[in-house]
Amino acid sequence: MIYELEIKNRAVKDLEGLSSDERQRVSARIDELHNDLHGDVKRLRNFIPRFRMRSGDYRVLFEVEGSRVVIYRYRVRHR
Repeated sequence: MIYELEIKNRAVKDLEGLSSDERQRVSARIDELHNDLHGDVKRLRNFIPRFRMRSGDYRVLFEVEGSRVVIYRYRVRHR
């Protein structure tokens, strides 16, 4: 399934705060979510948002809403 990506403003600011190498790496991993949630994606229990994707030392927390992947504010963080 192909997903539409929606990145909230706060998540964009989190990405901008990373070094350029880390930003490129995390952005590439976020783009992989576009195609059937490929990559190191895990469903979380008893936690909202319900999914996490790992990229090196960083975690991207997101929700799947129908055919959209929504990355919320404060959700691109160093583990």
